[in-house]
Amino acid sequence: MLLWLTSLAVALTLVGGQGNNSDVEEASLFLEEYNNVSQTTFNRNMEAAWTFNTNITNENQKKMVEVQLETDLWQQEMANRAAAFNTSAFNATMQRQFYKIKDIGTAAMTDHGKLQKLNEVLSDMESIYSTGKVCFAENDCKPLDPDITRLFETSRDEQKLRIAWKGWRDQTGRKMRDLYTTFVQLKQRGCADFGWQTLGYADTGAYWRSWYEMDTFDQEVKRLFEQLKPLYEQLHAFVRQRLKKQYGAAIFPQTGHIPAHLLGNMWAQSWNSLQDLLMPFPSKPILDVTEEMVKQKYTPRKIFEVSDDFFKSLGMIEMPFEFWNKSMLERPAGREVVCHASAWDFYNGRDFRVKQCTDITMDHLSTAHHEMGHIEYFLQYRNQPLVFRDGANPGFHEAVGDVISLSVETPKHLNKIGLLPNYVEDNETDINFLMAMALQKIAFLPFGYLIDQWRWSVFKGVTKASDYNKAWWNLRCGLQGVSPPVPRSEEDFDPGAKYHIPGNTPYIRYFVSYVLQFQFHKALCGIAGHNGPLHTCDIYNSSAAGQKLSAMLSKGSSQVWTESLKELTGQTTMSAQPLMDYFQPLLDYLRAANGDEVGWSDDCPSFADPLSSAGHVRPLAGLTFSLVIIALANYLV
Repeated sequence: MLLWLTSLAVALTLVGGQGNNSDVEEASLFLEEYNNVSQTTFNRNMEAAWTFNTNITNENQKKMVEVQLETDLWQQEMANRAAAFNTSAFNATMQRQFYKIKDIGTAAMTDHGKLQKLNEVLSDMESIYSTGKVCFAENDCKPLDPDITRLFETSRDEQKLRIAWKGWRDQTGRKMRDLYTTFVQLKQRGCADFGWQTLGYADTGAYWRSWYEMDTFDQEVKRLFEQLKPLYEQLHAFVRQRLKKQYGAAIFPQTGHIPAHLLGNMWAQSWNSLQDLLMPFPSKPILDVTEEMVKQKYTPRKIFEVSDDFFKSLGMIEMPFEFWNKSMLERPAGREVVCHASAWDFYNGRDFRVKQCTDITMDHLSTAHHEMGHIEYFLQYRNQPLVFRDGANPGFHEAVGDVISLSVETPKHLNKIGLLPNYVEDNETDINFLMAMALQKIAFLPFGYLIDQWRWSVFKGVTKASDYNKAWWNLRCGLQGVSPPVPRSEEDFDPGAKYHIPGNTPYIRYFVSYVLQFQFHKALCGIAGHNGPLHTCDIYNSSAAGQKLSAMLSKGSSQVWTESLKELTGQTTMSAQPLMDYFQPLLDYLRAANGDEVGWSDDCPSFADPLSSAGHVRPLAGLTFSLVIIALANYLV
């Protein structure tokens, strides 16, 4: 333990700016020591976190919190020592390393009791989320993965979906509302104790945005969102029209919103599981190969082997032995685990793992490529100094696997690997494919944008704890055009029903990645020699594309992300134009199909009078007596 470290010394040195030591040789020795020791320290921290995530017990939770505190205090010591150097005469690479060593975020909290409490609150919220189950009867309780996820993907039973939607939020968000309030308070106190304002960070949200090294980052993502909004609005209108035919107009509010439980996903963040209802040309094949994967007896391991094969076809690094030997690729029996898919770097240059409760679906095939993209990034930059072993910016890391998926999910590629055997190319099938991709990519955009809009407002103190849920639904109704299927109140905490809120994982990176992946895709397709529309490109087997991508990934965060973007694409700013170009044929089709029936009210529909012109049925109307009892039981938990 490093408890001998005094809080006052850390606070004074870190906040007080640069020290006086400008000895380059001594600085180089310090950096060498940091990189050697940090690998051992972070490896131990990751092992403790992995043990808890793959076996949720009180003992493993306690151990993880203990090791996290030790790691935080070690980071404080290193940051304190780094601050003793005057780096102004050092070269740019050394300056960047020292900056990153000192910039340790929450770990800089000087009150160790608060720091430990913060880590305990985070692990408690993650436990609530990961052990949550929806009960449909006394002995019929289902976990999110795979059961409830599969229910939302396959069921068209509106009443059961409504109960599952509400039940999940009762068992997760509601139970952690007070914990999240405590978490925010600790974060705000930690910022005040440390004096983040002196370093230019007004709050945690400002610190997170600093990772993008742009003073105008929040305005930049707003600009991109506004550019993409017309495409989302057209998709929303088309989907609303089709779902009304499926479920009847009575359950749709006249405000133009879509009830959130009808979109094939627990959070209505992606709608691709509704392809059977939403294909523009239903007589053409549905481009969801889930049935074919099951028919061919795909396994979780097989899914990841297919992903590995794609990276190898580009001449990139194949997955090492440790990946196959130590990853958790399916849900184990007999213990609780954190099923949310994630990729892990154990900081020793050899051990890289994925944790995923893989189901045999096309969606999980895409997720596997996404997670393996993270692993490929880890492998490419593993020889960098430890502080540079990260994405050029957080959105880069999320975009790498997805840019591969843009090739993998093309009908041409699925046919090539035997999952779409009867594919015949024509214009109608082409529009169906673009619709399938839009339900996955375009449907996500406002959700990816709004989560951190809510969280930044919370961290600023603009959104108070008394208005958490109201502010959440104001954003979801206003930006996403979806509404809750049952009444919500401030006893609820619906943000907590999404993993990244209790997991304290910034989310704007996903929105950024959805822009960047299409920029990457356009550049890589050009390098691969692709001719034709962007949405038909498959870079499989292109060593030239693989070499160019590898060169960018190997830089990690050793340079400003705009330089990395320029090396691959020739551009220094994020652009939504490649994404718009990709979907242009679909946008033309949607505008013709929708006419003027586009848009929704900024305000959420009211539940004050369930039978009024708002268009909602009574929340429990039409349920059988037994289902009413179950729903009430869930509400009272």
